[in-house]
Amino acid sequence: MVEGRRIRIQGTVQGVGFRPWVHRMARVAGVTGRVWNDSAGVTIEVFGDDARLGRFIEALHLPPPAARIAALDYDVIPPEPAADFVIVPSHAVAERRVSIPPELATCDDCVAEIFDPASRRYRYPFTNCTNCGPRFTIARDIPYDRATTTMAPFEMCPACQREYDDVGNRRFHAQPNACPVCGPRLTLRAHDGRLIDVDDPIAAAAEALRLGLIVAVKGIGGFHLACDATSDEAVRILRQRKHRDEKPLAVMVRALGDAEALVEVDDEARRLLTSVERPIVLLPRRVHTASAELRRVAKDPPYDSQDPPCVSEAVAPRNRLLGVFLPYSPLHHLLVADAGRPLVMTSGNLSDEPIAYANDEAVGRLGDIADLFLLHDREIVTRADDSVVSVIDGRGTVLRRSRGYVPRAVTLARGVARPVLACGALLKNTFCIATGASAWLGPHIGDLENVETYESYTTAIARLERFLQVQPAVIAHDLHPDYLSTTYAKRRPEAITIAVQHHHAHVVSAMAEHGLDGRVIGIAYDGTGYGTDGTMWGGEVLVASAAGFERAATFRPIALAGGDRAIREPWRIALALVLDACDGVLPDAAVRLLAEVPVREIDLVRQFLGGGGPAPLARGVGRYFDGFGALFLGRARANFEGQVALEWNQAADPHVGRSYRFALDERDGCWEIDLRRAVCDALFDRVHGDPVSAIAAAFHNTLADATAAVVRLTVERVGALPIVASGGCFQNARLAESVRAALAPEHDVLLHRSVPPGDGGIALGQAVIADAVART
Repeated sequence: MVEGRRIRIQGTVQGVGFRPWVHRMARVAGVTGRVWNDSAGVTIEVFGDDARLGRFIEALHLPPPAARIAALDYDVIPPEPAADFVIVPSHAVAERRVSIPPELATCDDCVAEIFDPASRRYRYPFTNCTNCGPRFTIARDIPYDRATTTMAPFEMCPACQREYDDVGNRRFHAQPNACPVCGPRLTLRAHDGRLIDVDDPIAAAAEALRLGLIVAVKGIGGFHLACDATSDEAVRILRQRKHRDEKPLAVMVRALGDAEALVEVDDEARRLLTSVERPIVLLPRRVHTASAELRRVAKDPPYDSQDPPCVSEAVAPRNRLLGVFLPYSPLHHLLVADAGRPLVMTSGNLSDEPIAYANDEAVGRLGDIADLFLLHDREIVTRADDSVVSVIDGRGTVLRRSRGYVPRAVTLARGVARPVLACGALLKNTFCIATGASAWLGPHIGDLENVETYESYTTAIARLERFLQVQPAVIAHDLHPDYLSTTYAKRRPEAITIAVQHHHAHVVSAMAEHGLDGRVIGIAYDGTGYGTDGTMWGGEVLVASAAGFERAATFRPIALAGGDRAIREPWRIALALVLDACDGVLPDAAVRLLAEVPVREIDLVRQFLGGGGPAPLARGVGRYFDGFGALFLGRARANFEGQVALEWNQAADPHVGRSYRFALDERDGCWEIDLRRAVCDALFDRVHGDPVSAIAAAFHNTLADATAAVVRLTVERVGALPIVASGGCFQNARLAESVRAALAPEHDVLLHRSVPPGDGGIALGQAVIADAVART
């Protein structure tokens, strides 16, 4: 007996070959009907007997690799005498959901085509199919069809149209489908925008890179600034022009084997490097004896030579990690192959500005940095920086969530009652829109500290609101009154605006990622966040739910002499730590460690610490990293946010297991972790010749032991609860792994994986908290 079903599927189901796959599954199951895209996802109307319908619906739960099903439901409908199963044009519906996938790295089939002289797409930099290519960055609206993308102006030639119309072709309904006859084209331009007439812009750009020039390359989600990663001089010039003195740069290599020549790659790193998201992966560097500069001036070896490529030390100075990634577009594959060496590929911007993504904008903003521009005429609608991932405790952890991951939704354990816009933090900003049981983190925006970035932020919010057709009813923002994100939130017209404490949001972001609803013990360690008492927090253990929290433990505060200047000059924090630990006396050992700081500056800071100048108190664990790092590494000043803390982390010897002393003081039901004894112990060790690596290791172990102690005390008071860890300090693999180990085996600590532990993930927590508060 023939029956009918209407099946509605939500998730990442457009632009990933989902409908052709459904068509094939229908043929296999022997059912008839139709499938179409709509603005909520995909709808199927299918007819057959009960057994065939059951097999078909069961098959739908195992979708193609790039698809992700968030929800699948169906209703019984009257049967129809359909003769076949067909794919029909897209529909629009009242309820909209972003079902467009993130960008998909070029598949093996397409890579083979661009390097095959017999293929009609040989060396064509915009080759793609339903399994790969741009998606969200070229979409103007949903449903995801060619007419609503920036491929609309490119009319397909007869050959491409046949592929597009053939349900058995891997380019069936591949919306960006194109070839050299009908698709986007490249041009090479000088730094001032003048056209340079060359037969092959990619080959010419590669030659320029080999000669040490800097090339701005328009990619999938914006521009890269590229240079020869093996050349000290090219990297120096790029840093000088970009105003990026020491912050690490990412390196793109041709293939996995080339990455393995530069960095240590385990199974998880291999999976991340070759994943469809293709993030930058931070991995331990291999040490090569040959200098990068000698390799550069020598005759070019084959890129897959037994003599491995060696990147310049200037790419990531004083850093044991190197950010490496593989090509994710045909343009990148061709450029890196032609260059024959690893390439620096860093965001196309001046430091602290948003990435450039339009041709004229890029020439205007980057003309003083780049010698050449490799441009194309396919418009980018949405900026998307490269995502960044680290391996922590054996698993990938997203540190910057953008290209490849956005606009993938997070499924909430408890859906929001009304749509929420969470405005995020000041640094490493992302925003979040939650509606129903889904929360969408926007692409990485960056630090909201200039007009350009703020404009990028407001534009991105408006675009995602339009995609979702959501009018937020609740606006969430950080408790800090001076953040630009807070200013934006308060200017919104919505009636309900909710301020969310920074570390509460960190904890709840981890809860939301892990699908937890109820109370948890949350460890939130970072540099700083505005507390409910108006002081700077950052070393917090909270007993929290979405609706509220209580403070179970914190760290003894550190005086920041000169306010924020102390973060840029962490020797000031080191001095405050020593004076606090030594009852106001500055030992000779500390004087020697601070020898590069002029005596008059030390005297001035001592006056500040004694009440003669600004010295606000801060409890951030990140400030302890800064202070210890400045003292024992001799790093008086930081050239970028988190630099000294990062170097202190990397200085730690993994084989040292000992810890320093610490004290716990209870005040008003909240434990305070006091590290003054640890400061004294570390000074004693250094005076007696212990290596800095052993001191750094003991510092990390002490933080882990102190954290475990207050968590166990909290469990004694409130009972066993899930434990989560969040905040920027948990980007530090050594700290995260040490805290987990210190609490094992009786307690498991849940770490972030798909949502950044730092401020790039905080908007998710803000959204969930604001919904809970607005319900009361």
